[in-house]
This record gives sequence, structure tokens and C-alpha cells, in this order.
Amino acid sequence: MMIYIILVFFLLTCFFLFSFIFGTLLRSDKRIENRMKRYLTSPETKLTNKQLNVFYQLKLAKNGIRKSVLTKEKNNKLEVSIARSGLPLKPEEYILFQWISIGFTGGIFGLVTDNWLFVGVGALLGLWIPKWYIKKKQHDRLVKFNESLPDMITTIVGSLRAGFSFPQALKTVGEEAQSPVKEEVERLLKEMQYGSSLEESLLELYERMPSEDLDLMIQAILIQRQVGGNLATVLDKIVETIRDRTRIQRQIKTLTAQGRMSGIVIGLLPIVLAFILYVIEPDYIGTLFRHPIGIGLLVAAVVSGMIGLVLIKKITTIEV
Repeated sequence: MMIYIILVFFLLTCFFLFSFIFGTLLRSDKRIENRMKRYLTSPETKLTNKQLNVFYQLKLAKNGIRKSVLTKEKNNKLEVSIARSGLPLKPEEYILFQWISIGFTGGIFGLVTDNWLFVGVGALLGLWIPKWYIKKKQHDRLVKFNESLPDMITTIVGSLRAGFSFPQALKTVGEEAQSPVKEEVERLLKEMQYGSSLEESLLELYERMPSEDLDLMIQAILIQRQVGGNLATVLDKIVETIRDRTRIQRQIKTLTAQGRMSGIVIGLLPIVLAFILYVIEPDYIGTLFRHPIGIGLLVAAVVSGMIGLVLIKKITTIEV
């Protein structure tokens, strides 16, 4: 009973500590801007040395992580990955979040199982959780963007037929569209205002949103700018193609739902069952993790499970 009470207090402590650190990092830049505006408009109010020191130490910590951990190539990859997810994070803040996740999950697994082997398993899980969350946000944002893309192109077509230029049509989309199309189009327009050409801005948009439907639209726009033609008619045909592809993809997703669910259950069931048995009766399943034959069986099971998951994914993935 005592170990569960300690576990509850440990979880609450880690949760509040993580929330404080992560929230402070996310809001530090915005707080600095708000404070600067307030103090500049109020001459009688002064920023104390203690307040300045807190934000200065946060900046130093983030800069230290950037210099010691992040190379230029890794920093650029993380920036692109975070931009695709739409999260208000910087690469060094993501690394700090990853460290906290490793310590948090490793501590939980070690406290529950009282085994150093599971501390390593928890640490690996903590390393994987931020990557999984970023990938999930990227996927969700891309799906939402693809769902809104036909309406975006339809708005552009209507604006072009009304006599607007292409940048003016994009501005109309930015005023009427919802997230994430709104943010991406506004960023596209800002890049053009800062001196980037339309071609460069569209390619940057595709790098942030690697959508096949968006690539089809961008290629049509670039070809039209080189050879001429009626862009509204071309985009109208593209909208029709995208809607047909979306309809077919939804039908395929419905037909393959059972197979995908089977893959998830088959992959997770042995892991969950082994963990539950170890928590309930460590001696019953503990030999499997200590004896050489048991370790060999575990390795074979992991390899077989990964092969099965890959095969199921290949079977249920149909390109349209």
C-alpha cells in the first residue's frame, strides 16, 4: 500500500514540476515582450533585477542546450519537424522536454517494478514519446490541411475568375480559411512581402506541408507561370481530382480498419500482458528476463512482432 502512495506523490510532483518548467519555457518570450511593452508605457514602473535574472537564466539554459547538444543539421531538421507539427516550440525546448520525459518515465518504471532493466525500458519509452507526439501532430495537421485544401483552391479559382491576381486570391484565402490553412497562407504572403519569389514561397510551403495534393497544385501553378494558360480552369480540374482521391481514400480506410486494428492488438497485447504479469507476480515471469533462453525468446518475439507489424502495415496500406 505504501508503495502506491509514494507512486501517487511521485507522479504528482513530476507532473507539477514538468508543467512549471515546460510552461515557463513556452511563455518566456511572450512574457518578455509583454513586460517590455508595459514598462515602456509606464515610466514609473521598473523591472527588478530579480525578474530580469530569471528570464536571463532561462535564455542561458536554452542557449546552452542549443550549443552543446544541437548541431546545425540537427537544429534545421528539428525546426522543420516542429514547423510541420504547428507546435510553438524551439529545438532546444524540444530537447529539454525530451530529457524531462526520459527521467519521468524511467522513474515511474523503476518505482513500480523495482528493476533497473525496466528503468532502461522506461527511459527508451520517454525518448520515444516526444517523437511520437510530434509525428502525431504532424499527421493530424496534414490531414486537416488536406481536408481544407479543396475549399482553399475553390476560393482561389473564384477570386481569379472575379479578376483578382494570384497574391490577392491568396489574401482572400487567408482571411476566410480556418487553421492550419490560414496560418500557412499568411506565412506564405509574409515571405513574399519580405522579398521571396512566388516559386520559392510555394516550395517552402510544400516543405512545411508535404501533401501530394498540395504538390499537384504547386506544380500546376509553376507550369502555368512558365507556359501560360488559364490557371482557374487548371485549378478547377485539380479540385475535382483531389475530391475523387479523397473519396477513394476514405473508402479504403473503412475497408482496411479491421486489419489495422488487428495489427495494433497483436503488437501491443504481448507487451501489456507481460508487464501486468510482472507487476502481479514478478517471480512467475522473472525467469524469462534472467535466463539466457528466456532472453533469446524475448529477442525472437520482438523481431517476429516487428516483422508481423510491417507486413500488416504493407497489406493495409494502399496508395491512391
